[in-house]
Amino acid sequence: MTNPCIICVAITGSLPRKANNPAVPITVAEQIDSTQEAFEAGASIVHAHVRNDDETPSSDPEKFAALQEGLKKHCPGMIIQFSTGGRSGAGKVRGGMLPLRPDMASLSVGSNNFPTRVYENPPDLVDWLAAEMQTYGVKPEVEAFDLSHILKAAEMYEKGQITDTPYVQFVMGVKNAMPADRHVFDFYVQTVNRLFPGAPWCAAGIGAAQITLNEWAVAAGGHARTGLEDNVRLDRDRLAASNAALVQRVVALCERHERPVADTVTARALLGLADGG
Repeated sequence: MTNPCIICVAITGSLPRKANNPAVPITVAEQIDSTQEAFEAGASIVHAHVRNDDETPSSDPEKFAALQEGLKKHCPGMIIQFSTGGRSGAGKVRGGMLPLRPDMASLSVGSNNFPTRVYENPPDLVDWLAAEMQTYGVKPEVEAFDLSHILKAAEMYEKGQITDTPYVQFVMGVKNAMPADRHVFDFYVQTVNRLFPGAPWCAAGIGAAQITLNEWAVAAGGHARTGLEDNVRLDRDRLAASNAALVQRVVALCERHERPVADTVTARALLGLADGG
């Protein structure tokens, strides 16, 4: 294969804490430093959450603004993707950072089970988040925790709620949701190719499934997400030293499968995003 692979690094998330791995970046300054290392290792997208000082999740637009400012300075051209996920707040609070006009934002289009709770994405909130993303020129990344979420993305595309070519990310390995199942993964790929011919797609694996999904995605011509949000370990015996260390694993997979790693210019072109100047 010669098609470039976009590497997304999910730097922090809402759950991992320093107690799980001291490398998890919590403060804005830590997040900027960790992202810069991952950027230099080959990541062209950063998927970002923000945290309070006590490590609890936050949706504070001021924190997102400070993070965005630092990332633009230290990671020029990198695609900035903010999370609108439900662990950081409820209702429209989840989209409070969208007026900052990041390049992208995650969009969960349906509900599903998480390890100890229901991850609620009611239709009216999904519609509102999608409308806000259109208003502020933010490209959604559809988070598909289930097959129905891919089909919902197609419905939203047909209705004009998603205007650009959809970018769908398969999320597998969340306890009580979709496990890392190769037959399901292959059907996801077939479904995206059928509904959105030629559209780019990505895959993310949670915990030990991270490296599995990385390899499946790279080998199948998709794009890959890694990072300490999803997995804090290199293997059963070793914590990951940094987000960059997890990015380097994906770079090695790209080399093995003879796929160049997409730089920011290439990644922006593949996703239909304006340049990062």
